[in-house]
Amino acid sequence: MIDWADVVLVMERKHQQILKQRFDLTGKQIIVLDIEDRYQFNDPELINILNTRLQNYL
Repeated sequence: MIDWADVVLVMERKHQQILKQRFDLTGKQIIVLDIEDRYQFNDPELINILNTRLQNYL
């Protein structure tokens, strides 16, 4: 599922831990954005936060 990825972005540290339990992440960079997973789909506040946090990665 994530074999092709070199970099994986997650919103919370708990998401990082879940990935570590389910997948071999050897050689992959995991970036935690430190965004609480409490937003609804297309929430304008979340979109603004993502735009800010992802600027260095896009």
